[in-house]
Amino acid sequence: MGAVTGTAFVVATILKTIVFFVLLLLGVALATYMERKVAGFMQDRSGPNRVGPLGILQVMADGLKFILKEEVTPGAAHKKFFVLAPALALFPATVLFGVIPLGSPLPTRWGRVDMIVADVPIGFLYVLAIASLAVYGVVMAGWSSNSKYSFLGGLRGSAQMISYEIGLAMSLVPVLMLAGNVEMPVLVSMQQSFAAGPATYGMWFMLPLMVSGFFFLVSGLAETNRVPFDLPEAEAEIVGGYHTEYSSMKFGMFFLGEYFHLITTGALIAVFFLGGWDIPFWQGDNIRVLADGTVIGEPTWWKTLLTLIAFTAKTVFFVAFFMFVRWTIPRFRYDQLMDLGWKVFIPALMAYIMLMAVAIYALDTAGIEVGIAYSAALLGINFALALILLFLVDRGRLVRGATAKTRNRARAEAAAAAAGGSEGDLHAR
Repeated sequence: MGAVTGTAFVVATILKTIVFFVLLLLGVALATYMERKVAGFMQDRSGPNRVGPLGILQVMADGLKFILKEEVTPGAAHKKFFVLAPALALFPATVLFGVIPLGSPLPTRWGRVDMIVADVPIGFLYVLAIASLAVYGVVMAGWSSNSKYSFLGGLRGSAQMISYEIGLAMSLVPVLMLAGNVEMPVLVSMQQSFAAGPATYGMWFMLPLMVSGFFFLVSGLAETNRVPFDLPEAEAEIVGGYHTEYSSMKFGMFFLGEYFHLITTGALIAVFFLGGWDIPFWQGDNIRVLADGTVIGEPTWWKTLLTLIAFTAKTVFFVAFFMFVRWTIPRFRYDQLMDLGWKVFIPALMAYIMLMAVAIYALDTAGIEVGIAYSAALLGINFALALILLFLVDRGRLVRGATAKTRNRARAEAAAAAAGGSEGDLHAR
C-alpha cells in the first residue's frame, strides 16, 4: 500500500497536527496529575483527592486557576519581550513532538498514513537544532523582567542549557555512527527486535549503546530544568528564577512548556534508544517500515494501535522516572552542576565516541555482519566501559565509599580500644 498523496496528504497532515497537539495537551494534564500522585506517594500522603473521583479533576481546577488569576506586568519590564518569552519557551517542545514517529503506518482507503506529522529528512539534527531554541525563552524572560532574581535565573538557565546541550548532542554521535542515518523512522526500523532484513541490529540501541543512553538520559533531564537540575528557578536561592515576575497564563505557559519538554524528552529517549514503537519479542517483519517507504507485511489498524500503546508505555515510563528522580535526589549546587557537565560529561563522551568508533571499525573489518552478534559484541564493550566509567567517576565516594568508611571506622575503634587498654595498664602499674 502506497502513502497518501495530493489532497489526501494535506488533509491527513492537518488532522495529524491537530490530533498530536491534543494528545500532547492530554499528556500534560495526566502528567501533572501523576506528578502530584508521585509526590504524595514519596511523602507518604494521598495526593489530590478532593476534586472529582480520585482527584482526577484537579487538573481542570489548576487550569481554571491559571486563567482566572490576575495578569501582572512589572512597570519596568520590557513588555514586548516579556510577553514573547513564554511563547518562545513553549514553542520548541511543541514543534519537536511533530517529528517523532508514534506508531506503525495506518492503512486507509486513500493510502498509508504514517504516524508522524513531519518526516523531515534531517531527523535528529532537526531535533538538536530546535531543542537549542529553548534557551532563548529562558534568557529573554530573565532579562525582560528587569528583576535581579529573574536575571540570575536567566543566566543560570542559559549556562546550564548550553552546557548540557553539548552533552546531549555528543551522546547521539554513537547512534549516528551505528545507524548511518538521521531519519527518525529509519532509526526505529533499525532497532526492530528479532527482525530479519538489511541493517537491522535486532535489539534496541539502549543495549549496544548503554553508555550513550545514560548520558542522553541525564542530559535530557538537565535540559528540562527539573530537580535536581532546577538551578534556574531554585526557590530557596532566587525566589522563582527567570519566571519570578510572571503570573496567570504567562506563568501557565512556562508550566506547560516544562511538561511539554518532559514528555518530548521521554519520547525522544524511546525513539533513540528503546526502539520507538517497536514491540519486543514480536516478529518485526509484520510492521517494519523501510527508508524507501515500502512496508514489509500489510499494515492494519490493530498493528497501529498496538504500536501506539507500546510507544506510550515507554514514554510514560521515562516521565515517571523523571518524577521519581525529582522527589528523590536533592538539588545540585551550581558549581557541581557545571563541573558535572564540563569536567565529567564532555571529556567522558569524547573518549567514548573515539572508543566506539574504533570498536565499530574493528567489527566491520572483522567481517561481522549487522545483526544480533554485532549488537552483542557492542553490548559487551559498553558494559565494560560502563564499569570503568563508574569507578573513575565514583572515586570511592559511593560504590567503594561505604565499604571504605566501614573499614576505617572499624580500624579507628580498634585503635581507640588498643590505646585505652594501654592507658589502663599504665594506671594499674
